[in-house]
Amino acid sequence: YVPAFNRKHKRTGTLWEGRFKSCVVDSERYLLTVHRYVELNPVRAAMVAVAEDYRWTSVHTSLATASDAVVTPHAVYLGSAPDPATRGALHREWLRQGISDEDLRDIRMHMQQERALGNPGFQAMLARTLNRPVTVRARGRPRNEVSGAHLPDLP
Repeated sequence: YVPAFNRKHKRTGTLWEGRFKSCVVDSERYLLTVHRYVELNPVRAAMVAVAEDYRWTSVHTSLATASDAVVTPHAVYLGSAPDPATRGALHREWLRQGISDEDLRDIRMHMQQERALGNPGFQAMLARTLNRPVTVRARGRPRNEVSGAHLPDLP
């Protein structure tokens, strides 16, 4: 389908090229922060006032207002309370707290560069395992160094 679509529309690449990004996520703290980020996307986009007003989301399962066979709740979520109603109430309160500007910035930077989101120890272990850089880098070309001194920036 993709080659035919590309010929018809005079384009190249994958069908979703450049639109969807991903990153490896470390511990439960980072996982839950990303989960909240995703569920609050329609609110940040000013599509709805609260996350549960958006129809096309997993938030209804998290809030225990609906069930969806496609959604598998994470063990951390399931361990947050003994019953679905209490978990849903806790999740609603947690969503209402929102996401900090720092967490929002970190998630976006890591997703944009498709780098590992987590603590420095996790990132170092992953870099060794994958034999590739996994941390966010500054934009542009790295500065050259000669004998430990920085070269001046060109105008």
